[in-house]
Amino acid sequence: MKRILTGIALLGLASFAASLSAQQTSTPQNQTGTAQQQVDTQSQTQNFEGKITKSGDKLVLQDASTQAAYQLDDQDKAKQYEGQKVKVVATMDASTNTLHIVNITPSESR
Repeated sequence: MKRILTGIALLGLASFAASLSAQQTSTPQNQTGTAQQQVDTQSQTQNFEGKITKSGDKLVLQDASTQAAYQLDDQDKAKQYEGQKVKVVATMDASTNTLHIVNITPSESR
């Protein structure tokens, strides 16, 4: 009888250990999936409209609607539009407030 009870207890512990191991294995995969979704969200382009102005020795986009100033990653693309109203298609790095320019064109509203 002791052997039967001992066997049942060992099976229960083995089952618990296997369940715990499966949960630990699946958690990093879920975290990786979430991290990937955040990267994908950050890489989506957005439209910005404003004026290219100087801030110190750098060109920035002064957003017309929010009055926020965004750093521009490609100063050469922005240079030809200095002082002009433009539309910028870009991805934004919110941690540095920097626009990674995909396309920049003169704005139709002057």
